[in-house]
Amino acid sequence: MKDFDLENIVDFDFSKKEHKLRKNNIYLTDNQVEILNKYNIDYNNYNDIKSLLFEIENILNEDYGADYEDLSIIADEIAEFAYYNFTNK
Repeated sequence: MKDFDLENIVDFDFSKKEHKLRKNNIYLTDNQVEILNKYNIDYNNYNDIKSLLFEIENILNEDYGADYEDLSIIADEIAEFAYYNFTNK
């Protein structure tokens, strides 16, 4: 069994994982914004979450084989958040 290191949990910045409503009515975490910035994706240029996700998917599909693991992960996170919060079930 792996040792449990409480210090790593105490030092973790949970606020970076909290969804925040941005200017253009898109909910994103600070971590997601950092990764979008890393790839020069300005979320402020999109009117809704669907158009932002469409752009991310275009980038992921454009350069197949490039290392976009972090971008792919946040695309999944954003899509999941949108589904659970904005889809009538």
